[in-house]
Amino acid sequence: MENNICLFDKGTRFLVTGGAGFIGSNIVEKLLRMGLEVKVLDNFSTGKIENIEHLLSSPKLEIIEGDIRNLGDCIKACRNIDFVLHNAALGSVPRSISDPRTTNDVNITGTLNMLIASRDNNVRRFVYASSSSVYGDDENLPKKEEIVGRPLSPYAITKVTNEMYGKIFHNNFKLSTIGLRYFNVFGKNQDANSQYAAVIPNFIKKIMLGERPIIWGDGTQTRDFTFVENVVEANLKACLASDEATGNVFNIATGNRVSILDLLNEICNIIGVKVSPVFKDWRAGDVMHSFANIEKAKKFLNYTPICDFKTGIRKTIDGYLEKFK
Repeated sequence: MENNICLFDKGTRFLVTGGAGFIGSNIVEKLLRMGLEVKVLDNFSTGKIENIEHLLSSPKLEIIEGDIRNLGDCIKACRNIDFVLHNAALGSVPRSISDPRTTNDVNITGTLNMLIASRDNNVRRFVYASSSSVYGDDENLPKKEEIVGRPLSPYAITKVTNEMYGKIFHNNFKLSTIGLRYFNVFGKNQDANSQYAAVIPNFIKKIMLGERPIIWGDGTQTRDFTFVENVVEANLKACLASDEATGNVFNIATGNRVSILDLLNEICNIIGVKVSPVFKDWRAGDVMHSFANIEKAKKFLNYTPICDFKTGIRKTIDGYLEKFK
């Protein structure tokens, strides 16, 4: 990914929404290491200042505490910005089922506000986070961008809507938009303490604390687990892609799948323990299999995963070891 350094002018300015969150903070750190100007817009509801605390002394970083549900905050944040990397969102399928209104307001209204602000500030490109959840009940594997099913959760509906708005703003307002369908991202700065914690930090935390992790269902469901460094790479590649890529969405994953049981075994093997999980009933809104075809991203974004699942898991566990000893 270091090859991208020379491809941006040093004066290029980025806005990362949700820049104190899990994925956003990793993007911010990479951009600053590349010597680029970065503005962060975050309301710190799920993002954490400690994720970017070590970056706060950088003269190239500006923090705006604001909310994407507020159009004025979005307009202010987009001023003099070249590239918007829109990662602010309320994630988690279970959270969207328990509170669909807030998920809708943040993910749909917030994204619409960011699109309007980007259009009105003549942003060069708007790269936004979508999700593999848009595939819903479609059973075809691997998942291809052109074939989607019916959404299975309010969260999935918000991401489908984001993609529709991205296409509309590209077609009607000539805003250069690119959507990235993230597949089960994991890695540095992912919150393990939230009640909606994703499966990997949840498993690692419980195992480190000597507790039995919970598996929803029988554990045979599969996911295309994607290390966060791959997602950072995809965001940079989307900024550099030709206009032929704009108005489209792309799967961002590794193109492999791992069952939840195999995931648990891999984590246990690395940590050096044996753990028996607690099995509970399937959760509403969960999909059975998630496995991406990434050929379109390879072709149009020049995207190739730079870190495989096993390497990413080892890096992630190393990062959590100190937290949960």
